[in-house]
Amino acid sequence: MATANRRSFVLQTVAAAAFAAAGLGSAHAADTIKVGVLHSLSGTMAISETVLKDTILMAIDKVNAKGGVLGKKLEPVVVDPASNWPLFAEKTRQLIGKDKVSVIFGCWTSVSRKSVLPVVEELNGLLFYPVQYEGEELSKNVFYTGAAPNQQAIPAVEYLMSKDGGGAKRFVLLGTDYVYPRTTNKILRAFLKSKGIADADILEEYTPFGHSDYQSIIAKIKKFAAEGKKTAVVSTINGDSNVPFYKELGNQGLKATDVPVVAFSVGEEELRGVDTKPLVGHLAAWNYFMSIKNPTNAEFIKKWSAYAKAKNIPGHKDKPLTNDPMEASYIGFNMWVQAVEKAKSTDTDKVIAAMAGQTFKAPSGIVSKMDEKNHHLHKSVFIGEVKADGQFNVVWKTPGPVKAQPWSPYIPENKGKKDEPVVAAKP
Repeated sequence: MATANRRSFVLQTVAAAAFAAAGLGSAHAADTIKVGVLHSLSGTMAISETVLKDTILMAIDKVNAKGGVLGKKLEPVVVDPASNWPLFAEKTRQLIGKDKVSVIFGCWTSVSRKSVLPVVEELNGLLFYPVQYEGEELSKNVFYTGAAPNQQAIPAVEYLMSKDGGGAKRFVLLGTDYVYPRTTNKILRAFLKSKGIADADILEEYTPFGHSDYQSIIAKIKKFAAEGKKTAVVSTINGDSNVPFYKELGNQGLKATDVPVVAFSVGEEELRGVDTKPLVGHLAAWNYFMSIKNPTNAEFIKKWSAYAKAKNIPGHKDKPLTNDPMEASYIGFNMWVQAVEKAKSTDTDKVIAAMAGQTFKAPSGIVSKMDEKNHHLHKSVFIGEVKADGQFNVVWKTPGPVKAQPWSPYIPENKGKKDEPVVAAKP
C-alpha cells in the first residue's frame, strides 16, 4: 500500500510539474508577439531577399529597444523558403499554424507570393509584401508595400518614349519566365499599342530563373536595334541572373547611349557584384534610391550602416547599401506596429481595419500613406541612371505620390473591378 501511495504521489508530482511547465511555456509565449520573416536566404533569390530579412530584424531590434509593442517584445521567427516556390506555402502554414506568428513579412517573386496567398487567406494570416509586382491582385490578407505597374513600369516606359528619355520607338521586353514579367509585359504591350507602337516594333524574350548565358540574347537585341528606330530594353530579369546579364551588356559594349536598359528589379544590391563603369547611363525605375538626399533617408542609412556593422552582415558591414524593397519593408513594418497600437491588438481583422490610412515618414522623402481601401501604398516614382560607383543619379520623378492601380486600365477585363479586396461572406 505504501508503495502504491508513493507511486501515486510521484506521478502526481510529475504531472503537477509538467502542468506547471506547460503553464510557464504558454505564459512565456504570451509574453512576446511573434513576427514571421519569410525570405529566401539561399537559392537564386538570396541575392535580393537576404537583406530584407535583415531589414526586418533591424526594425524589430529598434522597437524592442523602446519597450516593444503593447508592452510585449517582438520575437522574430525566421525561416528559409530557399527560392523554392511550394516551400513558401509550406513555411507559411508552419509560421501561422505552428509558430503562431501575428504577421509575416516576406516574399520577393510573384510566384512565391501566389504560393503563399491561399494559405494566408485560409488561415486568416497577414502578409506584408515589399516588392514591385504586376498588379492584378487584391487580398484582404495582404498589404502591398511595393509598386503596382502604374507606380513603376508605365512611368518608366513613358520616360523612355519622351524626349528626355531618348525618344524610343522600339522596345525589347526581356524578363525571367514567370508571372510578374509576363503579366507586366502584357500590360506594357497594351500600353505601347495605345501609343501607336506596332507589334513588329516589340521583341519579347524570357529566360528561366538562374539563367547565366546572355550572349545570344544581347546579340539578338543588338540586331533588333540595328533595324532602324531608337530602341530601348525593359528588363524584368529577377535574382542572380542580373549579374551575368549586366556583365554581358558590358562585354558586348551595348552602351546606354545606343540602347538604354531600364530595369525594374535591379537596385544597389544587385549591382554590388558588377563592374558598373560600362553600365553608366542605364536606368532603373523605383520608388526609392539610396542616393536621395533628405534627413529621413540620411537617418535610415545611418541606422542600417550601424546595424550591418554590429551584426557583421556580409558585404554590408564594409559597404552598407540600402534599396527600394528595404525601404518598402521598413515602411510596412512600421505601419504594422502603428496599426497594432491603434487596434490595441494583434488580431488580424482588427489590424487590417487599423491599417487603412496609416502614414509613415518614408526615407524616399514623402509621407507614405496606406490607401484606405486597396491595401497599396501611395508612392512617388523615381528613375535613376547608373553611376560608375553603382549608385543611381535621379533623372526624373513624379511631382508627388501616385495612388496604385492594382487593376490595370490597359487590361480590358479589368473594367468595373472594385478598387478594394472582395471579402467573402461568412457562412
